[in-house]
Amino acid sequence: MTAMLSKDEIRQRVDALGPWFHNLDLNGVRTAPSHFLGDYPNVKWRRFSSVIPDSLEGKSVLDIGCNAGFYAMEMKRRGAERVLGLDTDDEYLEQAKFAAGVKGLKIEFRKLSAYDVGQLGERFDLVIFMGVLYHLRYPLLALDLIHEHVARDLLLFQSMQRGDSRVDRLETNYDFWTTGQFDSPGYPKLHFIEHRYADDPTNWWAPNRACVEAMLRSAGFVIAAHPEDEVYLCRKGARPRLEELGSPLRSRAR
Repeated sequence: MTAMLSKDEIRQRVDALGPWFHNLDLNGVRTAPSHFLGDYPNVKWRRFSSVIPDSLEGKSVLDIGCNAGFYAMEMKRRGAERVLGLDTDDEYLEQAKFAAGVKGLKIEFRKLSAYDVGQLGERFDLVIFMGVLYHLRYPLLALDLIHEHVARDLLLFQSMQRGDSRVDRLETNYDFWTTGQFDSPGYPKLHFIEHRYADDPTNWWAPNRACVEAMLRSAGFVIAAHPEDEVYLCRKGARPRLEELGSPLRSRAR
């Protein structure tokens, strides 16, 4: 019935569900018109939307950390057959359900963390993992679990990045006494935030570009496109190092 609400009714509900981090246009009512990043996330989406197929007909999409559902709704608009949005925040999930209802889009939303995606028991053609990694205490574990349990083909990934944007060409191994690479600006670095960053106590990590790309490769994803500074489109590949050593994730899954 939310698709039948008047503009005043939508505005009242938007106010009641606020504050919003996604600035959505709900039939002429903006949810976060004074967002400090502008028309976010649409302003960011416009810079990389071309890497996602215009038609997702017959495809399934999983949006991990969906917030108010902006990307989930965009995928549904492109014709995705099944779209599932996950978040751990009840307020975001209520916002997402309301917004999708206003737009008349059939999207499922569930309360589930990135660490628990194995409970879904299904794989998705496209997994969206935008703006989540740096909020997790165990970020590489989350990437491993996504690769192991839910990714079938594509991963759309974004993380806040800080530090130098250079990426060093590194050897696959160094002896114990070789340490200079660690001081190089283009060496993969994951900066730990003990307290707060940008007034947010859930900002735990700030990787540089080299670290983001190395973590994606380590988790078994092949970078196919880098359309925006923080955004990557990846294809699922193999994890040779983990396969070689014996993955604890695989043994637990059995």
